[in-house]
Amino acid sequence: MSTVLIVDDDKFISKMIATVLQPDYEILAAFDGKEGLESALKNNPDVIILDIMMPIMNGLEMLAELRTCSNVPVIIVSAFGGAEEVETARKLGIECFINKPFKIETLKATIDVVCAMSADLMPDASSGTSE
Repeated sequence: MSTVLIVDDDKFISKMIATVLQPDYEILAAFDGKEGLESALKNNPDVIILDIMMPIMNGLEMLAELRTCSNVPVIIVSAFGGAEEVETARKLGIECFINKPFKIETLKATIDVVCAMSADLMPDASSGTSE
């Protein structure tokens, strides 16, 4: 089962996302960028759902730090999505930028695709081949 880390200071939104994803994914949650970065480095999730405007460390700061040591797929979900923020996030290698408010079905479908693509890129240990 794939693991999704939700990093959002809005506990209502975090809980809503977790409730929809829990049948299919293991869920981790963090409520600021610093806590999110620590959880990402400790737990190595398969995908991160990341808000931008958060206390202590914002989402773009977290993403920049994360990119120094991890290429985990990141989907930004934020109401703070001006052109500058979207461009910064894109340069840091996000998979997708979804504006709040959003349809939960759209987010779930995006996570499903990102996780499937990541699984397809992983080497198949059972094949016995190496390159």
